[in-house]
Amino acid sequence: MTIVSDTIVIGGATGAWGDTSFGGQQLLSTARCDFIIFEALAEITMGILTRARGKDPSLGYATDIIEMMGRDIAAHHGHGTRIITNAGGVNPTAAADRLDAMARAAGADIRIATVQGDDLMGRLDALREMGVTEMSSGALLPDTPLSMNAYLGARPIAAALDAGADVVITGRCVDSALALGPLIHAFGWGPTDRDALSGGSLAGHLIECGPQATGGLLTDWEDLSSIENIGCPIAECRSDGSFVLTKPASTDGLVDERTVAEQLLYEIGDPEAYLLPDVSCDWRNVQLSQVGEDRVLVSGARGTPPPPTLKACAQVLDGFKIKALMLIAGRDAVRKAERVAVNVLERVDRVIAREDLSPLRAHDIELLGAESTYGPHSRARQTRELMLKIALHHDDRRALGKIVRELVSFGLTMPGISGGGAGLARPTPLLRLRSFLVAREHFRPVVTLAGQAIDYSEPQVETAIASPHGPSESSTHFDVDDPVEVPLIAIAHARSGDKGADSNIGVRARHPDFVPLLRAQLSANVVATHLAHRIDGPVVRYELPGIDAFNFVLRDSLGGGGIASLRFDAQGKAHAQQLLDMPIAVPRGWLQHEGFRNPKPAIHDASE
Repeated sequence: MTIVSDTIVIGGATGAWGDTSFGGQQLLSTARCDFIIFEALAEITMGILTRARGKDPSLGYATDIIEMMGRDIAAHHGHGTRIITNAGGVNPTAAADRLDAMARAAGADIRIATVQGDDLMGRLDALREMGVTEMSSGALLPDTPLSMNAYLGARPIAAALDAGADVVITGRCVDSALALGPLIHAFGWGPTDRDALSGGSLAGHLIECGPQATGGLLTDWEDLSSIENIGCPIAECRSDGSFVLTKPASTDGLVDERTVAEQLLYEIGDPEAYLLPDVSCDWRNVQLSQVGEDRVLVSGARGTPPPPTLKACAQVLDGFKIKALMLIAGRDAVRKAERVAVNVLERVDRVIAREDLSPLRAHDIELLGAESTYGPHSRARQTRELMLKIALHHDDRRALGKIVRELVSFGLTMPGISGGGAGLARPTPLLRLRSFLVAREHFRPVVTLAGQAIDYSEPQVETAIASPHGPSESSTHFDVDDPVEVPLIAIAHARSGDKGADSNIGVRARHPDFVPLLRAQLSANVVATHLAHRIDGPVVRYELPGIDAFNFVLRDSLGGGGIASLRFDAQGKAHAQQLLDMPIAVPRGWLQHEGFRNPKPAIHDASE
């Protein structure tokens, strides 16, 4: 493949199913992008799409993203912009059919390719014969999963583009492959161009969550004047794997080392071994350099051979759940809510006994507005308004239907209760995510273009089982003279996210001078202790010296994670915010340090 340009420009129009409908139009208006990606899938989304296809075989794809693409498909085609999306979900063919119909109606003659082969439901018996077991528990493959999909890589996408596709619609693939595929197509990277593949994967990792790389979710959100028209991320990619991250001019948001570093840390595990189908990435020594307004150069990604296995995830039905919300208002709102919660559970037990039902599988109570997610660190006991969230898990949908009717009656028993006019909560399936590793030679991706299969086979690649150095738990002593206590946010910023039942918190020092103190004081054990009320497993810490950061992986910290969790924050989005409020002792002289950010509330002497 001949390099078509020194620089390939890729824009990220959406970061998730449900993202703004303006992203594609914003990127089109720049007339700069060679490729635009529309990212649609998350582990939680796969469960939703699986349920949709179960009700209607013509569904199972991210309908709003396909409609968004279809609305502008003539403009995309007129600009010569090619589109890659994983909005195919569990039904790429139906997604392609819908987009093709919209293109024909708009008078656009486009060639749509699909990438399939991720759906493993027809191969369950063969997988059992291989002895495939669950990654963490070692459990056998379940008898009747609702879905099972593998995370495919970037090369089938590149093959579709090589064949002339204007649009590529995939099922489940690693999110970063949406950008890596076009780069392989453009630059002709082979399996041994591992550093370039790692850099291209990092570009995909940064732009696949849309505005999260351009100021979205930024710890220092007040530095953004507005987020209404926040810019979509644009990666200007080079053949060596380096790239400049930027955004369209005259859009809201911000691109600086903070925004890029937070997104780099988002939802990763071991930064030395970020395992993808095409390459194992080592991002510990990635360098970030501000090279202009809203322009950050990203370089230094390294790659090693990919693993011999691909990850596959199964959705397993495990009963049903309900989540109900009640407004509790007035004096002593916290004590009111606590009383109501206790009495609701007592009433539930009476219903179970009267109807001769099996016991609840689990329940979860949260006082949203009283900082119950902060556990012992809550400061909101005196609030006069909160939402009481009650979530219940039971094996029988009908049992939950009988129970939920009783919740409404509590509006007649305590002053200040309102259901908001939302009616009864409805029981929904509780789907658990089970992850497996399957040898890569068992996968045969199928690439079709305009409904016809193209000749494609996965290249032979050298693979290796990753043997990284492991967690960075060494804590050197750091003397703190004349200590003063500040919240962690004064010397660090952070981002958190989910991976199945686990979450991660990436913490970056605001200045290199602060790194030794963080290494000494912010150990895995300290984080585990501070967030003990949310974590059921261990915490491990990894270091990324290139960006002065640490990544903490919190095992079993989401109550099952995704749509299996009974928690309101089922994806750990608030974990970083909770950790940033943790008090930490720093030298008083740092209060005038150029990297120090004045915290709120006020600073206290650590000796007090």
